Amino acid sequence: MKLPTFESLRVWHDARRLTRSVYLVTKTTAFAGDRALRTQIRRSAISVMSNIAEGFERGGPKEFSRFLRIAKGSAGEVRAQLYAAEDLGYLTPADANELRQQAAIVSRQISALARRQEKP
Repeated sequence: MKLPTFESLRVWHDARRLTRSVYLVTKTTAFAGDRALRTQIRRSAISVMSNIAEGFERGGPKEFSRFLRIAKGSAGEVRAQLYAAEDLGYLTPADANELRQQAAIVSRQISALARRQEKP
């Protein structure tokens, strides 16, 4: 059964929560002096949820799979940027790890959804 909207996808909601979490932690004063990293990590996070939505709205399984791969790449970017934020002292190791785990979960969900889309 085809889902009616991208909002019906659990992975989209989890990506949305990841985006919110990233925005909240990058509001802190620790990120105030590093606009480049703050902007990049936010863009990467919002790219995850946006590409899931855009691919779904394209209407075909091939297009959806392509956009899911882009979303998965963006989730990887978020994880990498969280390491940078931790290394620079903008995030505690515990906070960075929690966000990386959120991003990793979303990444695995995207992979599973992409596999289902690619099945004949």
